[in-house]
Amino acid sequence: MGAGNEEKLGVVKISDEVIAVCVLNSTLKTKGVYGLSGGLTDSLSKNLLGKDPLYKGIKINQSDEGVAIDISIIVDYGIKIPDVAWNVQENVKREVEDIIEITVNAVNIHVAGVHFNEQ
Repeated sequence: MGAGNEEKLGVVKISDEVIAVCVLNSTLKTKGVYGLSGGLTDSLSKNLLGKDPLYKGIKINQSDEGVAIDISIIVDYGIKIPDVAWNVQENVKREVEDIIEITVNAVNIHVAGVHFNEQ
C-alpha cells in the first residue's frame, strides 16, 4: 500500500481527561505559574459528590472543529501576567496539538490569584 491508500477503520474519541493531562503538564511547566485554581464549580462538585474534581482549574470543550480550553491559574507575585498568560497559551496549544493531534481553537486563561513568597 502506498502513502495515499490509508483506510479509516473508525473514529478515535479522546476523553477530556486525556486532554486535561496535557493541559495540566504544559501549564505547570510554564515559568511564573504557581498552580491551578479550582473555583466555584470545583467547590460545588466536591461538596455535592464528596470528591475532588480530577483536574481542578481546567475545563475542556470539544467540538467537531477542535477543542477550546479554559484554565484558571495562580501566578507568582512580581511577574508580568500578560507574558505568563501568553506563554501558557502557546505551551498548551503546542503540547495538545503535538501529542493528541487535535486542533486547539482557543486557550482562555483566567488569572484567579497571585501567590506571594513568604520569606
